[in-house]
Amino acid sequence: MSWGNRLLITFIVFGSGMIYLVYRCMNTEFELVEKDYYKNELAYQEVIDASKRSAALNSAVKLTKTGEEMRLLLPAEMKGKKIEGEIWFYCAYDSKKDKRLSLKTDEEGVQVLPVSLLLPGRYLARISWKDGTDSYYQEIFLTIN
Repeated sequence: MSWGNRLLITFIVFGSGMIYLVYRCMNTEFELVEKDYYKNELAYQEVIDASKRSAALNSAVKLTKTGEEMRLLLPAEMKGKKIEGEIWFYCAYDSKKDKRLSLKTDEEGVQVLPVSLLLPGRYLARISWKDGTDSYYQEIFLTIN
């Protein structure tokens, strides 16, 4: 085999490799945490302040899974207050598993959720709520089998 044929084969293999890499890069899925990432990043100081207020409470939010239900228990300071908020079950590796639910606790600060709402996986429960005057925020890791 002459040097010209070897050079031609080298260029063909190199070109084919580049075409394959470009094809793979074009078909890769990139998911951001949120669609409006930049807008939410500008308002992140509010989340930091809400996290500090939540940390200053006497107890933390508790999320326990027992059998076929999950129990969300807000701190004792929230009992008897009108609470408005949201629970976002965020799955880092698959946005199709994410769930956003409104926070609807009873007078004792408890909300019961069925486990069947979530597909199996590892979630970060992002809980944000307001008690009328202040806002609070806490994150809890949760694994559903």
